[in-house]
Amino acid sequence: MAIEAPDYFQPEGGLVLTHLLIVRDVDRSREFYRRVLGATVVRERQPAILRFHNSYIVINSEGGPTDDKPGVRAQAPPDPNTLSGAMNIRVTDVRAVYEQWRSRGGEFLTEPKDHGVEIRCYLRDPDGYLIELGQGTGILAEMGRPASA
Repeated sequence: MAIEAPDYFQPEGGLVLTHLLIVRDVDRSREFYRRVLGATVVRERQPAILRFHNSYIVINSEGGPTDDKPGVRAQAPPDPNTLSGAMNIRVTDVRAVYEQWRSRGGEFLTEPKDHGVEIRCYLRDPDGYLIELGQGTGILAEMGRPASA
């Protein structure tokens, strides 16, 4: 079931940033982001569009060049162990989200690890895209708080 997403199709202020993923199986990936991360399906396919909190994930299949990008082939990552980009999702309670997504079938590389200025962990989607789940601590947590009056 699709929902309305006026800010995607008619962005307030004239702009909205989305993240495009090229995948091998649109249905499988759409269901991963819906089921595990809790994204809301806006459009089922061609391309699939999912609202994820204050942003959007656009999921499209692999394919050859088009008239507006001649010579460019869309391809899912050939090797999930070579990182060329990742989604970075910041939350206020990384351990709670880790447990929630794990209970929904998310497979994490490790449990959340404390790195001093942040606590983070990673999971992969069905095509091998890396998703960083993190929570700022120390100076990074202070940067996100409003100044005291």
